[in-house]
Amino acid sequence: MSDFRRPTNTFLNAVLTVPRNELDALISRYLTSNSIWNIAHPVNRLAGHEEVRDGFFLPLREALSHVRRRDEIFIGGPNRRAPGGHWVAAVTHYLGNFENPLFGVKPSNNLVFLRSGEFYRVEPDGRISEAKIIVDLIDLMRQAGRFPLPQMLGTEMLFPGPATHDGILPSGQANGEETLDLCEAMLADLKAFNPETFTSAGQTGDNGYWHDDMLWYGPGGIGSNYRWSGFEKVHRAPFLTAFPDRVGGNHYCRIGDGNYAAVSGWPSMTMTHKGDYLGVPASGKSLTLRVMDFYRCAEGKIMENWVLLDYIDLFRQMDRDLIGEQI
Repeated sequence: MSDFRRPTNTFLNAVLTVPRNELDALISRYLTSNSIWNIAHPVNRLAGHEEVRDGFFLPLREALSHVRRRDEIFIGGPNRRAPGGHWVAAVTHYLGNFENPLFGVKPSNNLVFLRSGEFYRVEPDGRISEAKIIVDLIDLMRQAGRFPLPQMLGTEMLFPGPATHDGILPSGQANGEETLDLCEAMLADLKAFNPETFTSAGQTGDNGYWHDDMLWYGPGGIGSNYRWSGFEKVHRAPFLTAFPDRVGGNHYCRIGDGNYAAVSGWPSMTMTHKGDYLGVPASGKSLTLRVMDFYRCAEGKIMENWVLLDYIDLFRQMDRDLIGEQI
């Protein structure tokens, strides 16, 4: 299969900017007739050209005036997990002036950078047959002055691009399969943890998976952090206290491309809400979580990790309608 990444990238940029009377033809050219798109809550499942157009692309075009796409990572490769196939994965921002409601979020009439994690299955003819997308609506609400949760434990920030500035259509880098091997080994060992210290064997140190100066970029509600100690304080300890029986790694897609790897599950995690979390008291409910992780590796270590979580859907399961609670 030839380099399927570039035409997919071309389409995803053009679909936001072509004149309205050219939009249907463009979508027909790049999507299979039965293309299925799963978007973060409250959009969820869209089937076929019209639903994808009306349920995702047109809302973006109408809510964010003069909307543009600003990719930070755009990679592709053969999927190591069932259902197989070739996939591309991206971390991007949709930028524009937020002038009309988007998926229920009220506008700010100011510039916003809506972060998004995206996975697309690309068929041999170059058309997209499946997509899964997590748009960070909690962070969008933060930017609009309507943040619905307690103050983030980490740093509030736009997702930066990779420190090496080489995450878009990478070429001439390391073997992507070896990069993915490293990330898969880390994920396998991350499952077990010490309930008192929240540490997992093999993650850090000379022979660990993570670089001492690792950066972890978290979604709205969590924030970003630096080094393993920051990761434990800002995300791992609060999350495992609330969901100590969490089981993850149920991924539909795992790909590697050069120094980058990406994995996602829909849902990836199952868990029980046993402790308070971000202002919500323990409910004892069984929950699921949609997850996307993007990694940059170098010298046999994970250097940077971008994380998208469908927290609107998670809090819905905990009886919080974060969008509906907006003032």
